[in-house]
Amino acid sequence: MKKCIPFLLVACLLFLSKGMSDAFALEPESPALKTITKTVVFQRGDGGYHSFRIPALIVSQKGTLLAFAEGRKNNLGDSGDIDLVLKRSTDNGKTWSNLSVLWNDGENTCGNPCPVVDESTGRIWLPLTWNHGKDHEKQIKDKTARDTRRVYMSYSDDDGVTWKTPYEITKTTKIPDWTWYATGPGNGIQLTRGAHKGRLVIPCDHNVTLDGKVVRRAHAIYSDDHGKTWQLSQPIGVKTNECAVVELADGRLLMNMRSYHGKNRRAIAYSDDGGATWSAETLDAALIEPVCQASLIRVRFPKSGKPGQLLFSNPASKKREKMTVRLSEDDGKTWSASRLVSPGKAAYSSLAALSDGTIGLLYERDGYQAIEFVTFDLEQFLAGR
Repeated sequence: MKKCIPFLLVACLLFLSKGMSDAFALEPESPALKTITKTVVFQRGDGGYHSFRIPALIVSQKGTLLAFAEGRKNNLGDSGDIDLVLKRSTDNGKTWSNLSVLWNDGENTCGNPCPVVDESTGRIWLPLTWNHGKDHEKQIKDKTARDTRRVYMSYSDDDGVTWKTPYEITKTTKIPDWTWYATGPGNGIQLTRGAHKGRLVIPCDHNVTLDGKVVRRAHAIYSDDHGKTWQLSQPIGVKTNECAVVELADGRLLMNMRSYHGKNRRAIAYSDDGGATWSAETLDAALIEPVCQASLIRVRFPKSGKPGQLLFSNPASKKREKMTVRLSEDDGKTWSASRLVSPGKAAYSSLAALSDGTIGLLYERDGYQAIEFVTFDLEQFLAGR
């Protein structure tokens, strides 16, 4: 009998291991998304830029689409001479304006757009980050850089035509011990209900050294005075960074985060005080990721017997490929429908609900050769699920 114990133990471990693997198993590829509009907004080489990355999409109160990106002058890298650029569309993405440069600070790095519209004033707020162009991320994390990551803010009061010169807000939004820092990228939100109605919330992340180890953490910044001042939330767990936030029907907030937990799944956390403090993070077994940024928006709150709707987009794979949009009608507990946007290489993305009732998606494709915009009808998305 003694000789059987190791065999039984191994068998039990294999069974448990299989159960855990099944929970994180790859799902069959989603049906193809039927698109209405498909347009390349930023193409490698345009405007003298080597490439474009880090898309962010938002809709103004007038229904104008604003597509932000980083214009990378000399190469595809995350450091160096990088400008923040913008295109506008007044016809729901069928056509786009010429490229405009919103922030050019010489050879320094300007980027990580995470816009939000204040619905009570119409002002479009644009959080950004900056670093010295000769500093790389590793040097900033190691504190051997010439400077550090700094947090900036800009805004527009004329539908995104002109913008306030970016001004620094690092002192109130970043703890001195933090090194790397990023706003978004993607979009912020304004709370619509509860004790913190009207609050602007921006998903962010940072790095900090704890017990001799560099730790990645998500967090939020928020404003209760329409952007005049900004406050810093509690950090969220560990092994998380680039994130997206959404308001739930019960008034809580859901933060959905890029995860370094080794499971190729998105991390999530909740806040019941408007984003000031957060629960411990867990993994969403349904949301496969290759460790990459993703987008999450609310399309509708529950009303008139209809369920609420959340949409989520990311490369649904262990590699940066298969850009996919998913739908949840129970505030992210389950994801009941999914559609494949593109089977090829894909990375960062940004979703928005457009003024004509369709949904827009701005995403990186073809190995960062282009940032493409597509629109789709949500009813058609749901058909046949």
